[in-house]
Amino acid sequence: MKNKFLKIAVISFLVFSLTGCTQVLKDKNKKVVTNETTGQSLTANILCQPSAAPTIKKYEENKINIEKLPKCENFKATSGGYEGIWATVFVKPLAWFIIEVGKFCNNYGIAVILITILIRLVLYPVTKKTAMQSENMKKAKPELDRLEKKYKNKDQADQTIMMQKSQEMMAIYKSYNISPMSGCLFSFIQIPLFFAFYEALNRLPVLFEEKLFGFQLGTSPMTAFGQGHYLYLIFIVLVIAATYFSMKFNKTAAMSADQEKQMKMMTNMMIVFIGIASLTISTGIALYWITNSTFTIVQSLLVQRRDAK
Repeated sequence: MKNKFLKIAVISFLVFSLTGCTQVLKDKNKKVVTNETTGQSLTANILCQPSAAPTIKKYEENKINIEKLPKCENFKATSGGYEGIWATVFVKPLAWFIIEVGKFCNNYGIAVILITILIRLVLYPVTKKTAMQSENMKKAKPELDRLEKKYKNKDQADQTIMMQKSQEMMAIYKSYNISPMSGCLFSFIQIPLFFAFYEALNRLPVLFEEKLFGFQLGTSPMTAFGQGHYLYLIFIVLVIAATYFSMKFNKTAAMSADQEKQMKMMTNMMIVFIGIASLTISTGIALYWITNSTFTIVQSLLVQRRDAK
């Protein structure tokens, strides 16, 4: 079942990501063009006009007609026409929403944080069920451990025995109101949300030209370190910490010792991977990731506290 859903997730990702993706701006020598202030690779298919004179000059030098684009404050979800399912249905509406909230808050960094929280609140009924599944699995763990012990020395190749074990496991799941499929649902929702934010932030000049508390939203820690701005290290620390604790509070307890060992190893590898990736993601993306993971932590704590009563 998990393999089936994994295949669906991969196929969905490929279908969406290959329609209307960010295109990096390159000069006539095929060299990536960067923003002089932030060090960010400029996007060729931006959704609206940049406002900074040096950035405008970069686009003009590389034959990008920005005059045909709307000003960012006038951008609409329908601007630019149809660009494929991914950009038209996910990226553009989200970009428009970020712009509108940013104009209201007078800061696009705060807009990213508020929109992330708002989306998580809308999805709360779904994500709450996922968090509750983890708590229910903890309650079911003793019975699941006994089931594993019961069938430990039996012939694992015997289809009849395995069918019986599966039926008993499903009975335990039912008694504790556990749905194996619901635990995967939020993961499937997370994938398009993350990439929609990634695309929207990369294609909106107002985002990579904006600052929040003195930090450039378009700058990655790696670029900032090269310019001597080491305070951007805080985003790496926060991304790693938020990811670690969100995984810790959402781990499933109903595992065998071997499974738990494997899961711990996979989690550690994921933390290392995300830590390395956080060096190159922009501050705007980091804000989304940190806010989203923090919401997951708070939600898990609330569910645990309510369950303990």
